[in-house]
Amino acid sequence: MNKSKSIILFNQKQVRRSWDEKNEIWYFSIIDVVEILTDSPRPRKYWNALKTKLKQEGSELSQKVGQLKLGSTDGKKYLTDVADTETILRLIQSIPSPKAEPFKIWLAKVGYERIEETEDPELAIDRAMKTYLQKGYSKEWINQRLKSIEVRKELTDEWQTRGMKEGLEYAILTDEITKAWSEKSVKDYKKFKGLEKENLRDNMTNLELILNMLAEASTTEISKKQNPKGLEENKSIARKGGFAAKKARKEIEKQTGESIISSKNAKLLKTNKTKLIPDKNNQ
Repeated sequence: MNKSKSIILFNQKQVRRSWDEKNEIWYFSIIDVVEILTDSPRPRKYWNALKTKLKQEGSELSQKVGQLKLGSTDGKKYLTDVADTETILRLIQSIPSPKAEPFKIWLAKVGYERIEETEDPELAIDRAMKTYLQKGYSKEWINQRLKSIEVRKELTDEWQTRGMKEGLEYAILTDEITKAWSEKSVKDYKKFKGLEKENLRDNMTNLELILNMLAEASTTEISKKQNPKGLEENKSIARKGGFAAKKARKEIEKQTGESIISSKNAKLLKTNKTKLIPDKNNQ
């Protein structure tokens, strides 16, 4: 699992973060923290105003704010204002909020958990499982989802080896894989499931996840054997990996008489034991 960039929850609200391996420091998205503490519908505007005020006052805090590319709800990555735990704690003093003290405790806990995870990586997996359970997913689905994260990490490592750039090129290659095995682009797939900014994989059925994993794992192995160079050659490999999973999908659909590509999404989960299963009507 890639823990260098991830999302953690505070009171069921997401906080994006990035781990600095060299200095062993978490950097947190300031916008996410501001949104939680203020409940503002326009946290970016609130933060920009506060940042301007801090600069006018000559506060050294404004100089300690950095920028990192973090994932957004649209699946892309953008430069985002971030700060380490110490700076976030000092910024909190400038934001009147009854949530300040619980948030301070939460930050301290997050930092301690990361040290624990460095010593025992299995703890990160356990915590991810608890987060998905809290969201209402079944244990069977969660096991598949965690495995899919591992498979995805192996694929992006391979792309990195081939000189592909994180962000746009990764998105292009992912789209090629998805279109090849599901016959839908990522955009069309999300639209079919009634999604907007949500993560597609978090809304896949067990079988969809398995086939997506097969497509990505196949792409990784083919890439290792064929050593593609440049975006076009990597796109060709991505399609080959996707087509391998498409063959499996077609065979399963032939045997079951049902489409694996389902319009069902995570919102349809009712209990922790509820499973995402394919639609019989999506032929």
